[in-house]
Amino acid sequence: MSQYHPHTPEETREMLTFLGLNTLDELFGDVPQSVRGSVPKAEHPGLTQMETLREMQALAAENTQYTLTLRGAGCYDHFIPPIVPQLANKKEFLSAYTPYQAELSQGVLQAIFEYQTLICELTGMDASNAGVYDFATAAAEAAMMCRERSRSVALVSQAVHPDTLAVMNTYGFGTDTQVRTVPLKDGRTDPAALREMLREDVASLTIQQPNYFGQLEDVAALFQAAKEAGVKCILAVNPLSLSLLPSGAEVKADIVCGDVQPFGLPMMYGGPHAGFMACTKDMIRRLPGRIAGQTADADGRRAFVLTLQAREQHIRREKASSNICTNHAHSALTASIYLTYMGLQGITAVAESCVSKAHYFAQELCKIKSVNLRYNGEFFHEFVTDLPNPARVEAALHEYGILSGLPLDGGMLWAVTEKASKAQLDRAVKLVREVCEGE
Repeated sequence: MSQYHPHTPEETREMLTFLGLNTLDELFGDVPQSVRGSVPKAEHPGLTQMETLREMQALAAENTQYTLTLRGAGCYDHFIPPIVPQLANKKEFLSAYTPYQAELSQGVLQAIFEYQTLICELTGMDASNAGVYDFATAAAEAAMMCRERSRSVALVSQAVHPDTLAVMNTYGFGTDTQVRTVPLKDGRTDPAALREMLREDVASLTIQQPNYFGQLEDVAALFQAAKEAGVKCILAVNPLSLSLLPSGAEVKADIVCGDVQPFGLPMMYGGPHAGFMACTKDMIRRLPGRIAGQTADADGRRAFVLTLQAREQHIRREKASSNICTNHAHSALTASIYLTYMGLQGITAVAESCVSKAHYFAQELCKIKSVNLRYNGEFFHEFVTDLPNPARVEAALHEYGILSGLPLDGGMLWAVTEKASKAQLDRAVKLVREVCEGE
């Protein structure tokens, strides 16, 4: 089933003996039973490959197979060209990835370097790291990068993803950083409220583009106000939208972060993804995680190394700006393959298709009685509609193999990607109409 195998029983016993333990259960004794999974005792010591495949197919058959996905909220159902997983799953990319010994890790380091280059080209920033865990982690780490002795407040728009805000609050609690949310007006960040909150103790401002409700923010204006107050600006962005919208450099961002999930990574129950982070030259030495650099070896040949490490493994702990010591390397590699294969023209075509189909779907939905757009601003490929009984709409679409938008209070957050056909969208509209107008 795999090129890799777990520890042998002999190795496990040796480990337990060294630790002074008798069983693996004792190893996890400090973990509360309420959060520990239970593995049923098998009647047989193991299964053959054929039996294992049969068991896996039976488990897979329990999944709901959707023909159309209209849910996003940070995780999107894009088409993945077959060449992407074909290349990403080559054996040489599936070996141990930790590149501590540069002389033995040139391939991994080059892959990271190429990924960083692509991220810089996409965002317009000067430097990128090898990636972090996900969107939320990237946004939280970015806010921590901006702290100063006299500035310990991180402003964040209330229109960021709720999970992102939760992680930023967790980081703030652990670092004595106050996280304050900027109120909204008509589904977007309120510029008047922001100006009132830009005080001398504010270190950073985080704006999500497009925001959680799919709305396009006036990022340039919001960042200009922040810059005038001496505040660092963080653009938390869906990277696919950067093929159509101004880059981080164009809106004067200090840091651009997000998640490369739209670039060749399947939804997979929400992960694993790969958060990206890129910044200006002035911020490079605060950039967390791994950074691969290009150099020359003793013979003048092109070579790659880990460089400018700001984490506690490499410098004194009290001077470290982050304790992230890894990255989702394979996810980042997959995104690199997708971007290289698609090119700027390809991802622009995908983005344009998403925008076109999302606006068509919104227009058709709003022809239904009691269904209307909650916000009137411009949107990328997500939008919110008010509609009666979102739970019934979700159930009706599910019955016909369609994953609905994300139910909200009195409405639904829809997402449309290039995978949706006109016929499928028309079918979804028909089902929504039957629910809404049949009441």
